[in-house]
Amino acid sequence: MRFLPFALALVLAPLGAQAADPTYDVAKTDAKGPVGAPLKASVTVKAKQGWHLNKDAPFTLKLTPATGVETPKAKLARADLAESTDSVARFEVPFTAAETGRKTVEAEAGFVLCQDEACRPVREKVSLVVEGAVPTKAEEPKAKGMGKGAKKKL
Repeated sequence: MRFLPFALALVLAPLGAQAADPTYDVAKTDAKGPVGAPLKASVTVKAKQGWHLNKDAPFTLKLTPATGVETPKAKLARADLAESTDSVARFEVPFTAAETGRKTVEAEAGFVLCQDEACRPVREKVSLVVEGAVPTKAEEPKAKGMGKGAKKKL
């Protein structure tokens, strides 16, 4: 009897674990590059098993950038999608790393999945990594008019 609570916990533990949703996948790519340069990450949603992405419902990606990461928009909408079909939607997310190091940008995708007989709204959290690196000499921005072959005005 001493081992019953332990054995019961082992049997019930998998029941509390959250399984991946069989109706969609969310994939991401992270962004890495020189500080101050334009970087891109992506978030892709793919409908599965007879479900499709509702083309008439809002599709959003809300971003919460970390300190040291800049983005032109905190919320992307359907018009910002780089790819949009019944089964796949992809955001290309622009970033600029203002400082070196790995930073995490928390994001939440919002979309609607449908089948012939039903639709359901989905909210999915994603963590994007933006890594700023020290620019090499070739990547450093040049002063305007001071490129190779430019003459100095006195």
